[in-house]
Amino acid sequence: MKQRKLGTSEVSALGFGCMSLSHAYGEPVSEGEGIRILQAALDMGVTHFDTALQYGFGKNESLVGKALAHRRQEFFLASKCGMGPDADGKREITNHPAKLRAACEGALQRLRTDSIDLYYLHRWDLKTPIEESVGVLADLKHEGKIQSIGLSEVSAETLRRAHTEHPIAAVQSEYSLWTRNPEIAVLNACAELGVSFVAFSPMARGFLSGKLTNVAKLAERDLRRSMPRFYPEAYPKNLEILQPYLALAEELGQPPAELAIAWVMAKGEHILPLPGTVNLDHLAENIRGTQVALSADVVARLDALIGQHNVVGARYNPKTQNEVDTEEF
Repeated sequence: MKQRKLGTSEVSALGFGCMSLSHAYGEPVSEGEGIRILQAALDMGVTHFDTALQYGFGKNESLVGKALAHRRQEFFLASKCGMGPDADGKREITNHPAKLRAACEGALQRLRTDSIDLYYLHRWDLKTPIEESVGVLADLKHEGKIQSIGLSEVSAETLRRAHTEHPIAAVQSEYSLWTRNPEIAVLNACAELGVSFVAFSPMARGFLSGKLTNVAKLAERDLRRSMPRFYPEAYPKNLEILQPYLALAEELGQPPAELAIAWVMAKGEHILPLPGTVNLDHLAENIRGTQVALSADVVARLDALIGQHNVVGARYNPKTQNEVDTEEF
């Protein structure tokens, strides 16, 4: 598989987002199946695995640890703090220093490792100075508990402030044909500062695969049910703009999933797509997408087919949108 730089490390160009094994999309897979998928992904050449405290409130970190700890030297490990369970077991976003430190200490145990290669602030809580939060992570790095610092769902301005406090290795945000917000400012800021950009949901949460045609069939607790683009009144309209994309994929002889990954790869050498899946055939397809080189003409055609100009619905509902710091069109 192609390699790209993540921080100061060389990793597989395609990462593995572990979230869907434990959280968000339908029912989690069994522990045994999760272990099988993670080990197979490593065998297939994926060397960048991404998890978080939020994913199953530690269950996903535990799964990754159980599946891969015995092969720790073979892969790059990323996790996240700043969003997780409160004292009552409910989701909270807080950058309180003690919470960040406790999350890291717990993650090290769950992941069965002495150090995490890349530790993200999963969400900036919008009230703690970003410099203070990065300072806590810098202390953890000084102690050897983490090797580099990342930020998730932040603006270019916040990235610059944080980078002044301590070098930031990576920013992780949603990026795909139908979520182009990083193009406003943060992609360029990352390139300027030498920061890697990790693009989660490069398949537009399944939309660009062409296989999600009926949102009514989504599991009751599927996260997408809370996202306006997947609302019953919006999704049929989005399926209409998907059809020209599928036609172009057929014209090019590329499966839609491969084309979606190839488009993200074409947008910059500092960008690493991070899809998640519970299907190894889909993973193999995503990997093949990293080998596809798109011409500037094809990229321009794709840019025109799907984007903020014709996608129906916001990325998040109002409550969730207020929890992120990303630029908006």
